Amino acid sequence: MINFSILISSSEVIGPGGLFDINATLPLVAIQFILLMVILNIILYNPLLTIIAERKEYILTNLSEASKILAEANQLTTQYEQELENVRKEAQLEITKSQKIHKEILEVELNISQKYIDNLLDTITKDLLTKKDIALNNLDEIVQSLAVNIETRLAI
Repeated sequence: MINFSILISSSEVIGPGGLFDINATLPLVAIQFILLMVILNIILYNPLLTIIAERKEYILTNLSEASKILAEANQLTTQYEQELENVRKEAQLEITKSQKIHKEILEVELNISQKYIDNLLDTITKDLLTKKDIALNNLDEIVQSLAVNIETRLAI
């Protein structure tokens, strides 16, 4: 293996130059560097920067549109929730009114049915009392005729 420190120390510098040699090549390298920067700026950096700016603008536009749509969606959600709450209240009121009406109708029909049943019971009771009186009168007549019959037979 070659030891690099020996290689460096053994190299001799003959004449001008060395590690930093300032001569006519330095301005040439500087001009090449500046020319490369201008060419890269024109060919690569400017188009890249315009594309980045366009993407930034596109993203900002999409974000602003998305925030508008989100705000509109929130507004619509709030509006629909309020309408839904109003409809629920109206439906509950309708149900309550309907139940009240049906309850009143049921009470009226129940009262009519109760009066009809009371009248029917009164009629049946009167009819039964009349039949009972007739049956008792007939039984009384039969008992009288049997008593007369028994008396006549016993008297013989």
